Amino acid sequence: MTRKRYLSLILILGSLTALAPFSIDMYLPAFKSIAKHLNTSTDQVALSLSSFFIGVSVGQLLYGPLLDRFGRKNPLYFGLAVYIVASIGCYFSTTLEMLIVMRFFQAIGSCAASVASMAMVRDLFPVEDNAKVIALLILVLGASPMLAPTVGSYVSAAFSWEVIFLILTIIAVLILLAVIFFLPESYQPDPTYSLKPIPIIGNFLQVIKNPQFFTYSLSGAFAFAGLFAYVSSSPIVFIEVFKVSEKSFGWIFAILSIGFIGSSQVNSLLVKKYKSEQMVNVTLICMVIISMIFLIGSLNGWFGIGGTIVMIFGVLCCVGICYPNTAALSLAPFTKNAGAASALLGAFQMAIGSLSSIGITLIVSHSPLPMAGVMAASAIVALLILLIGKRFIKHKVEASADAVAVGH
Repeated sequence: MTRKRYLSLILILGSLTALAPFSIDMYLPAFKSIAKHLNTSTDQVALSLSSFFIGVSVGQLLYGPLLDRFGRKNPLYFGLAVYIVASIGCYFSTTLEMLIVMRFFQAIGSCAASVASMAMVRDLFPVEDNAKVIALLILVLGASPMLAPTVGSYVSAAFSWEVIFLILTIIAVLILLAVIFFLPESYQPDPTYSLKPIPIIGNFLQVIKNPQFFTYSLSGAFAFAGLFAYVSSSPIVFIEVFKVSEKSFGWIFAILSIGFIGSSQVNSLLVKKYKSEQMVNVTLICMVIISMIFLIGSLNGWFGIGGTIVMIFGVLCCVGICYPNTAALSLAPFTKNAGAASALLGAFQMAIGSLSSIGITLIVSHSPLPMAGVMAASAIVALLILLIGKRFIKHKVEASADAVAVGH
């Protein structure tokens, strides 16, 4: 594969991966404007964010079997078409209920992009390069938290919040054209792959039963929930608690994203010297320590806006290193069921992320405490899953070695 071809694939797959996050981040600064226009509160507008998370969680499970049955590109075409129609629906929304429903279908469409991109990483690149490739995708995905809130804040201020969804529609059309003309089909349709419920459930169960998959997919999903906690509560923490303007919020969001993006790129260098398993161990321990300091400090009122930004930055750095490695380790055991594995990986991530965003609303506090609490809980659970799951992986390896010995 030539360098030019390699970079073009990274750019297209990265754009697919970034579509859902961009759809989340771009309209965050406009929460207050949306609430005013639709005669509701910012807390109620946040329900449109929750509906998006739920839509992605459900949709990923739908697309997994379709990607394994019909190849990667045809389901991707369908998903992007759904996204475009739903984005237009968001643009014309006149009630909060309509916006919530349209955001759900926008998520259903966008998750085709994220599932297909992860499956195609497994298709197009060697297993040993997957963590590096995923880290490069995060570099492209990093455009979302760096650009989306800033663009969204200026668009909302200069025009109206509806224009944000018009821009998202245009972005999706451009991505669709890139997929049609420049992205190769990486997996031939498999007519033997059944779309009946029982075989589909059987394929998912086969993936879940793999100890390496459930250990790293679940620990990675809970670690990633720290990012969801930040995204869900950042408008409230910075705009309502610390009283920053919508434009300033966009810049704070962009600066904090450097932690996530930069650490993921540092990870590309570290994996040359250390194993992915080692990287996950160390970063989860660091994430527990940082998030606990953030939680204790929030309980005691230690942190102003500066201290809060530092603590969030530290957590996001841990997520940026952990995620590429847990994703690569989760998908490594699979070839034929890569679509199903990718779908489950994304579904776990979004479902647990949705729970973290809901958990934010259950902690009543006019402070960063809800964010810190969910981050700490997520990090602790992620580490516990890793420690327990590694015992199952070790047991399977030992059992396989014994079977080989008996065969000889």
